[in-house]
Amino acid sequence: MNIIDFILTPLNYSFMTRGLTAAVLTGIVCAVVGVYVVVRGLAFLGDALAHSILPGVAVGYLVTGGAQEPLFWWGTGTAVLVSLAIGAISQGAKIKQDTAIGIIFAGMFALGIAIISTVKSYTVDLTHFLFGDVLGVSSGQLIIIGIFSALILLLVLVYYKEFLVLTFDPTLAVTLRIPVKTFEYLQLVLIALAIAVSFQAVGVALMVAMLITPAAAAFLLTKRLPVMMILAAIIASLSGVIGLYFSYYINIASGPAIVLTATLIFLLAWGYSGVKKRLAVRGNRG
Repeated sequence: MNIIDFILTPLNYSFMTRGLTAAVLTGIVCAVVGVYVVVRGLAFLGDALAHSILPGVAVGYLVTGGAQEPLFWWGTGTAVLVSLAIGAISQGAKIKQDTAIGIIFAGMFALGIAIISTVKSYTVDLTHFLFGDVLGVSSGQLIIIGIFSALILLLVLVYYKEFLVLTFDPTLAVTLRIPVKTFEYLQLVLIALAIAVSFQAVGVALMVAMLITPAAAAFLLTKRLPVMMILAAIIASLSGVIGLYFSYYINIASGPAIVLTATLIFLLAWGYSGVKKRLAVRGNRG
């Protein structure tokens, strides 16, 4: 098989073209929002939100009799509510944010598994929710993913300056009379929406990887936020495409294949940054 056939053969199947489109869209959105998560050190928050949507998805699955289309809305609603709850608890109670996140994370994830365990096909359903099924994305779901991806990116673009100041210097944000709490809540909601969008692609267990890994790889390569976002989006898109091709030809699960590809790219970026740093040190000594 030549390289052209290798690339074009999977595209003969509509589920592959839909899957590739969904993987690229969700990758870009998660990468751009993930840059804020990485720079602000909110990885644990992203992990908690990713796992906390499980009970909402599980309830939606039971209520709709196993229909896939409504699960996005159940997951989105749950993610937004949980993000706002984390913000409220961490600000209103005398406990640190990571403590509030840990409490909600553990409770919601346990609740989700408990709900799913009431279904006869418990193992199959739990596997689907945890690891996603990007090749099962329908045309309707793809349209919804596209709309929400555009909305998230638009909000990031419109409020770029406010998020920039909030990310790097919260004290300056207060001085400039930027409504810090409002934008912190908005940032939480954007993270929640990005997680909900990526649910179908990589599932609950692997969502945080798409949110963190491409952004972390870009963080190793540049310190300029706009460049970091572009690099993260490129890395995430490549991870989605390469991962799905591996999934098709090697016959492995699509979600893990995408995440493993992103992890490999991160390791390459880490190695490159290490070599670059050593060369810079030697140059300064010389």
